[in-house]
Amino acid sequence: MPRDDITWTPPPTEPGQPRQVRRILTLFRPYRGRLAIVGLLVGAASLVSVATPFLLKEILDTAIPQGRTGLLSLLALGMVLSAVLGGVFGVLQTLISTTVGQRVMHDLRTAVYDRLQRMSLAFFTRTRTGEVQSRIANDIGGMQATVTSTATSLVSNLTSVVATIVAMIALDWRLTVVSLLLLPVFVWISRRVGDERKKITTQRQKQMAVMAATVTESLSVSGIVLGRTMGRSDSLTRSFAEESESLVDLEVRSNMAGRWRMAVIGIVMAAMPAVIYWTAGLALQLGGPSVSIGTLVAFVSLQQGLFRPAVSLLSTGVQIQASLALFQRIFEYLDLPVDITEPECPVHLDRIKGEVRFEDVEFRYDDKSGPVLAGIDITVPAGSSLAVVGRTGAGKSTLGHLVPRLYDVTGGRVTLDGVDVRDLDFDTLARGIGVVSQETYLFHATVADNLRFAKPDATDEELHAAARAAQIHDHIVSLPDGYDTVVGERGHRFSGGEKQRLAIARTILRDPPVLILDEATSALDTRTERAVQEAIDALSADRTTLTVAHRLSTVRSADQIVVLDRGRTAERGTHEELLAQDGRYAALVRRDAQLEPTN
Repeated sequence: MPRDDITWTPPPTEPGQPRQVRRILTLFRPYRGRLAIVGLLVGAASLVSVATPFLLKEILDTAIPQGRTGLLSLLALGMVLSAVLGGVFGVLQTLISTTVGQRVMHDLRTAVYDRLQRMSLAFFTRTRTGEVQSRIANDIGGMQATVTSTATSLVSNLTSVVATIVAMIALDWRLTVVSLLLLPVFVWISRRVGDERKKITTQRQKQMAVMAATVTESLSVSGIVLGRTMGRSDSLTRSFAEESESLVDLEVRSNMAGRWRMAVIGIVMAAMPAVIYWTAGLALQLGGPSVSIGTLVAFVSLQQGLFRPAVSLLSTGVQIQASLALFQRIFEYLDLPVDITEPECPVHLDRIKGEVRFEDVEFRYDDKSGPVLAGIDITVPAGSSLAVVGRTGAGKSTLGHLVPRLYDVTGGRVTLDGVDVRDLDFDTLARGIGVVSQETYLFHATVADNLRFAKPDATDEELHAAARAAQIHDHIVSLPDGYDTVVGERGHRFSGGEKQRLAIARTILRDPPVLILDEATSALDTRTERAVQEAIDALSADRTTLTVAHRLSTVRSADQIVVLDRGRTAERGTHEELLAQDGRYAALVRRDAQLEPTN
């Protein structure tokens, strides 16, 4: 029966931005102590900034008219001190807020990478590598300004605006009303601009992901070889140019969205001092209340001081609106269901014998598709070998993937030493099961580094012993840099057989009790296959071995052979027994015999 004890609870479906904003704020929760210090610095800087106009008012209205030199010097010194304190507070605020922002970026990158590491193989088979890279690089990178400076800028500017408005009211509430009449209109305009930029940002990031995927696929070593040998280099360049052209249009639209409306806001706010002077002068001529020169100059100074944080506040709001699109794309990955997980109380096996059983196993990729495997019952005793053969699409590789939990069965169970593999901890699975596949993956690093990926603390002697067992040591030491030779991207400096033997050496170094060989020699020529097969025979000795094979010459000595047909067991037995049955296996052997090269 399918297991349902490991389930995924989807995130709350609360619509709109409030939930997303709250979720963003939770990213900063671990750093609330530092953010509190930033808040204190912001408040102190705001108080210092609004103090200067009041000092200026006293200079113009009291110190200079009354000739009080001492008071004048004290007030001037206060203005200089305010500037110094404001600068110091600003530097400290920037240091702390940038540090917090970078830590949040680190947390996001790590969280996304960790989530992707725990995704099943099915996710990566349906997702382009460039798309994944774009989420981590472009989307998280695009949020850098928001999490490092925008949040602090928002608090700083908001505090400055509030403090300045309070100071303006203290000086003259009537002039303050005149100054703030258009503020609601400005806020409405900025929100409209923010919504517009958010939509464009979403389109831009999708286009950047498409470009990243194109670059990853077409500029890899395999992509370059394919493009040139197929005569498609010019076509690929044209396609990339078209994608880049689309990105140019989106970038221009993103930067120009609402630019004229924001410019109008800036012009209006810059013209406000003239309106204040005109209002004060008109009121005086009409017999209204008079305003002292010091009050008027101080008020205009505050009003000018209000201009910068107010415009910045509106612009910050627009940036945050656009950044919400980036956060949404990251949260999509963080909310992906992880269907391959450890149980709450996993079983740990200190000693693994290596018995593998498939008990009424069924597997399907999703609820909409039919079963890839059905009714599979196979027992592989510890230390024995099983070969799985069949035509293309019979489910051979899928069966092998179920043992190390690259996929989970949807019915029945797979056991290791009598324990359901879904009940085992990941450490036991990693120690107990090794996989050598047809598509050997090597990192762009040295030979030694690639081998030590299986055992980071392996000594040079252990590396050499594993390489000798895989029959690749002599070739490695013949290279100018020996084990320090860089293999190149995906190991392209080595032939297919050499890469396969490096992969076998890497698995030998790990020394797993259970070995999965997934068509490990199917892409090799006959001569290379013999050399690799000898290495595989050395690796398979005294291990439980499950071999998924296309070429039947590699499985004739297996203890048991299972023939799969459309996901079901069609035949089973030894090589001789299956030949005697003269069924599907015998037909496959005859097919191979016809394909064997003649000398």
